[in-house]
Amino acid sequence: MVKNKYDSIYQDIAGQIETGKLKKHTKLPSENELAESYGTSRETIRKALNLLSQNGYIQKIKAKGSVVLDIGRFDFPVSGLTSFKEVAEKVGKPFTTTVHELYVMKPDDCLQTELKIPAKEDVWKIARTREKEGERIILDKSFFVKKLVPGLTKEICEDSIYEYLEKELGLNISFARKEITVEECTDEDRKYLDLKGYDHIVVVRNNVYLDNASVIEYTESRHRLDKFRFVDFARRSR
Repeated sequence: MVKNKYDSIYQDIAGQIETGKLKKHTKLPSENELAESYGTSRETIRKALNLLSQNGYIQKIKAKGSVVLDIGRFDFPVSGLTSFKEVAEKVGKPFTTTVHELYVMKPDDCLQTELKIPAKEDVWKIARTREKEGERIILDKSFFVKKLVPGLTKEICEDSIYEYLEKELGLNISFARKEITVEECTDEDRKYLDLKGYDHIVVVRNNVYLDNASVIEYTESRHRLDKFRFVDFARRSR
């Protein structure tokens, strides 16, 4: 299949942005200049710029032209069940994990519902931040049923809890229910995250199940708005 001219231009400019040849916050040449550079019409350039805008590479500003956006965001998969360590390794982005809280508690009414456990059951609480380039941009608040996960340590939580569950305990993590909302920041968010003035945050809630359909984990993953986008793959069924 022969590519459309505007698609080839889109791929070229997107590639320059991804490799850093075109820096964030820089202004692209005008439509006329780009048309001359690529030997095409302004209409073709306009289609390419629209595609770049739709895919988050540029922001088109009226009377000012097109500005390159910061694409240093972390693509977090909505579907699938992947540990943070696995996602970070896959995309090649270095993160530092810091464990702020690790202790055993009794569940409140909310946790009893989310974990499907009685009030007498012991629960681990783990609060971790994920830091990238000196900024704390994720707060993960995780709760695990202690009888299923008896021996959590700070070292395990700094590395990968899922590796410990699967490789050390032999548990089979099967599926999760996820809910994504945008909410006002809490005092806890302000305490642990570098919010850069943002007063709202993206919250991903996970109920994670073993292969016997018992709930092992409830997590709130709280993401700074400007650094994350959530991606999914969808196929039309007929």
